[in-house]
Amino acid sequence: MPPSKPDPILADRKRRARKIVAALKKAYPDARCALQHESGFQLLAATILSAQCTDDRVNQVTPALFRKYPTPEKLAAAKQKDVEQLIQSCGFFRNKATNLRGMAQALVERFGGELPQTLDEMVSLPGVGRKTGNVVLGTVYGIASGVVVDTHVKRICNLLGLTSSQNPEIVERGLMALLPKKEWVDFSHRLIHHGRRICIARRPQCRDCPLLKLCPRVGLPPLE
Repeated sequence: MPPSKPDPILADRKRRARKIVAALKKAYPDARCALQHESGFQLLAATILSAQCTDDRVNQVTPALFRKYPTPEKLAAAKQKDVEQLIQSCGFFRNKATNLRGMAQALVERFGGELPQTLDEMVSLPGVGRKTGNVVLGTVYGIASGVVVDTHVKRICNLLGLTSSQNPEIVERGLMALLPKKEWVDFSHRLIHHGRRICIARRPQCRDCPLLKLCPRVGLPPLE
């Protein structure tokens, strides 16, 4: 059987993706996870809280939570109503409190109070999906288990023409095929920073954008 011909569209996307990676590195060399934390356990708890909630709000809530429950063991023994009271302003607080306590109990009972280091083990914890697992493994251990796809990453990758999907899992698989694995972790951090500072959803600052020459601005009106 003759070898299959290379896909010119995929090849073009890979070339542009590498240029985008380089431009983001230059624009945001020190981009890091915006959730404040002092341990992997704290980052995991904060990421669970960040579902459908801003990072700023989570960062306002977590200091009191971590003072009272600094370890998985402490959180595992917490009362549901006490956790709910501390995280109420994050929204969906009852479900999140259940997940936080369940996550801590699972860490203590199954992992000796330590964070697991594989995505399969991470997503076995209550309240932990692929995005949360990728965030924690990439930030804490530098393990590129996948590409974090939040609302910023999904939206901007559509504008950049790197994907046409609104499904986070499809977007993630596409980015994993386009990006060098060593860039998976930092690419998301940098694109999230870009989405907060320049490529703002309701008022993108396209004229000030370091990616403008690489961006087809899919779905946006032409610049005047």
